[in-house]
Amino acid sequence: MEPTTVVAVDIGGTKIACGLVTFTGEGVPVVESVERVPTNPLRGGKAVLADVIAAVEGAVARSPRPVAGVGISTGGVVDPRTGDITYANEMMPGWSGTPLGTAVEEACGLPCRVLNDVHAHALGEARWGGGRGYESVLVVAVGTGISGAIVDGGVLSLGAHDMAGNVGHMACEEAAGIECTCGAVGHLESVAAGPAIVGEYVRLSGTDTDPEGNPVGGAYISRAAEEGDEAAVAAETRSGRALGGVLASSANLIDPEAIILSGSVVQCGPVWHDALASGYADRAMAPVRDLPVERGLLGDDAPLIGAAEHFVKDGYGDLS
Repeated sequence: MEPTTVVAVDIGGTKIACGLVTFTGEGVPVVESVERVPTNPLRGGKAVLADVIAAVEGAVARSPRPVAGVGISTGGVVDPRTGDITYANEMMPGWSGTPLGTAVEEACGLPCRVLNDVHAHALGEARWGGGRGYESVLVVAVGTGISGAIVDGGVLSLGAHDMAGNVGHMACEEAAGIECTCGAVGHLESVAAGPAIVGEYVRLSGTDTDPEGNPVGGAYISRAAEEGDEAAVAAETRSGRALGGVLASSANLIDPEAIILSGSVVQCGPVWHDALASGYADRAMAPVRDLPVERGLLGDDAPLIGAAEHFVKDGYGDLS
């Protein structure tokens, strides 16, 4: 197999990452020459699009090899047939309706394929990371938010509205009565994501700084939990049990071969992981109680690899 190089772009609410992903036919695709710029999404969709095009042009210029095309991972709901952004919340004003794929193709003169960032992350991990070797996986990223996607037989499951697998917005008892960032009430993300752990710790401890006077963050809370700090233990336990329960409900529903976890919160210590295992065991049906729960292996490269993979081999299967 001749090496194939794709410009890969990951558009998030904080940064735009753009680099080169090369498929050599041997092992995990090679990610190189990645550059990152702030997204500054409040400037509006047109400004973000201009930065994406500039990033692609820069990556093409840096590439030591001919580029086959562009694979893009982006926040928002994507129409996989056109590459258009059909919906994005107000964290990225004006991103809804952006003809992303067409605009990049016209500006850069290269074919382009676009998929949602959660789907890109999941596709990368399923085909090349923690899910490699499994036929069907549920991939869940737990960080500033919580998102997920289902990959079955190497193909992403879309659902009727292109958003299947969105576990962060499933209901859980730990979140009863708590408003979610999406505007609904009682969703997992509102109690189990990184900001929710910090917020609960601050509420219980009465302080938002650590002993050195620095703002409290997830790493400090994890260390404090391992040292027996009651507020830290409670905050991490709530998060872990809630996520474990929703993963169990998801496994009961879709029956994957494995669950893959990634994201910054997954770096928490035993208190969080023990709570997750407990929440899962309490709510999983017997056939899926011993389901493998693996950690993702690709880190920040997952959405870039997934976006490039989608370009060279359609992650959605036949959409005709």
